[in-house]
Amino acid sequence: MVLIGAHVRDDDPVTAAAAVGAEAVQIFLANPQGWKKPVPREDADALMASGLGLYAHAPYLVNVATTNNKVRIPSRKMVAEHASAAAALGGRGLIVHGGHVGDGDDIATGMDNWRKMFERATFPVPVLVENTAGGENACARTLDRIAMLWDAIGEYEVGFCLDTCHAWAAGEDLETIVDRVRAITGRIDLVHANGSRDEAGSSRDRHAGFTAGTIPPELIAHVVREAGCDAVVETPTDTQADDIAYLREALAA
Repeated sequence: MVLIGAHVRDDDPVTAAAAVGAEAVQIFLANPQGWKKPVPREDADALMASGLGLYAHAPYLVNVATTNNKVRIPSRKMVAEHASAAAALGGRGLIVHGGHVGDGDDIATGMDNWRKMFERATFPVPVLVENTAGGENACARTLDRIAMLWDAIGEYEVGFCLDTCHAWAAGEDLETIVDRVRAITGRIDLVHANGSRDEAGSSRDRHAGFTAGTIPPELIAHVVREAGCDAVVETPTDTQADDIAYLREALAA
């Protein structure tokens, strides 16, 4: 069964999900702008008993690809810690941005740094690499880069999270994106179903509600339908209920 969910506030995800009609939630397990280890949640039992599908999103600071040891090494540790915390909540996966290398660095080194993480560790929930919107040094912006990354890590148990806003911002064709990603990765485990505040090819990752954005809503629904997996909307809180209802109606049709 495909679940339609939302990225919700971390303090009370069960109530937040009910307010927008979500069947799944995506949450941060610690400060998304910090390096602190997740701590056990007081609402863990209620969250697991709720029947909601649960996805965790790694903090934004995590960059597995970088050549900077002061960032790469703690990033690997954070992926392991957040994967363990997600598993303790019955999580379906941990979403991790594709990351980037620094100016002047060889992008192939970033791909190899991803490989080394999987070579050295296994994780209790699937790590889902998310495509990103911009950056010349990004490892998962374009399909060519994603292909390079999968050449490095495809032999490991790793999944993929397809963000519609990010793909749109990278200039990709959403009509065909699902088939083209699957031809590279062999799988799509989660869709981030987001509108965009910007034009196609903008390299900007500013999410928008479906009707307020520049991506035709039917294209977002098309991606979710073709992917055939859970979808999480990361649109503004005040549009999430309408966006979820739109997806649910479109999929039923």
